Amino acid sequence: MQISIKLKKFLRSLLGYLLVFIVIYSVVNWWRQPIMPANPTLQFDDIAGNTIDLANLSKEKPVLVYFWGSWCAICRQTSPIINKLAQSNHYPVVTIAVNSGSNADVQQYLNQHQWQFVTVNDSDGKIFQAWQGQVTPSYVILENGEMKQGFTGIHFAWELTLRLWLLKNF
Repeated sequence: MQISIKLKKFLRSLLGYLLVFIVIYSVVNWWRQPIMPANPTLQFDDIAGNTIDLANLSKEKPVLVYFWGSWCAICRQTSPIINKLAQSNHYPVVTIAVNSGSNADVQQYLNQHQWQFVTVNDSDGKIFQAWQGQVTPSYVILENGEMKQGFTGIHFAWELTLRLWLLKNF
């Protein structure tokens, strides 16, 4: 009987702390999210020299835009998830390497990690700055050339896929 009461108190306390964490995390994530510029440039050349038109690409399906850096420790955890999502071909994924060196440097880094996602090199950080990016990794979901969601941090492949699916279907 005594153990049951202590367990209930512990679980109630744990649930309370978890709820506070979720609220604080959500507020911080909202505050740090990228913001679409008033007149955004949505056409870029990737590191292979191909032109990427995000407005056109996002007409059929929502597009996930992933801002990352080769210097970003958290990005080393999230980039394999993005690579998996990009390889699934369910939704277009375009990544933007922020302050990560030359095209050759970025390509070498991608090869080293065996990541094969489409990458735009933002060598001077101006693209990220235009989107008022504060932290990497950051994400933007575009639909019909408009930003529908922006968020930061670590996210699972199923969560990103769910966000894209919900936008496409609702």
